[in-house]
Amino acid sequence: MRLKKEFITHNAGDEFMLVSTGKASFSGIVKGNKTTGEILELLKERTTEAEIVAKLRSKYEAPEGVIERDVRKVLTQLKNIGALEK
Repeated sequence: MRLKKEFITHNAGDEFMLVSTGKASFSGIVKGNKTTGEILELLKERTTEAEIVAKLRSKYEAPEGVIERDVRKVLTQLKNIGALEK
């Protein structure tokens, strides 16, 4: 999976945004934290949920299941607005 070309990312300090272009079916902005920003950056290239989790695990220490839950939540939101290609 990866981000569709109809969406662009923007870093505004501690806040990360995903902005739809006029060609996207979703119209709006998705705001998120640093973790969301890292997930969005990884989604600029074709990847899998497991690869995203592994990369975040190598960078951050978190209790069991927290990274997986956070990644799944972000991916679900992105899927719901049609921002991901399979």
